[in-house]
Amino acid sequence: MALRESKQSLQDLQKRLAQRLLAAQTDNSQAAQWLAIQVGKVYYLIPLAEAGEIYPWQDVQAVPYAQPWFLGVANVRGSLLGVIDLAALLGHAVERTQQSLRDTSLLVINPALQVNATLVVDKLLGLRNADHLQLTANTENQRRCLQDAQGQIWQELSLQALVQSAAFLHVSQ
Repeated sequence: MALRESKQSLQDLQKRLAQRLLAAQTDNSQAAQWLAIQVGKVYYLIPLAEAGEIYPWQDVQAVPYAQPWFLGVANVRGSLLGVIDLAALLGHAVERTQQSLRDTSLLVINPALQVNATLVVDKLLGLRNADHLQLTANTENQRRCLQDAQGQIWQELSLQALVQSAAFLHVSQ
């Protein structure tokens, strides 16, 4: 019973986020500019304009001779999309099992970026407003980092830059 309630809660969260994401993309007020996600133990902010729809995990058809981060392809609402394990692509040490994948979500990359792909994210953490974030010093990587009022550090992740990167473009081993 608890599993069913947990699954329903996750589905409700995903629906609310998808509705808010759609509303934020069409709203000219630009109240929320970021989709907040967790990948492994790292927190990221993705520009809303680069994010697409959000779906619960679904079965993926493996593709031979692909990079370990390319999990395969999935039929997402009638579209065949490549499924990318964002944690593995970004170099995070996250062990994935079929069971742990069931607790993840699929974030479709905005079709405007002209890539038929979806990203596996560990947690969807809602929308964030740029007015509530402060630029902070970045000593660990080359990404811009922002800090919220609670002290949480967020790394900016541009999906446009990601899909144009050499690593992303070389799916085959």
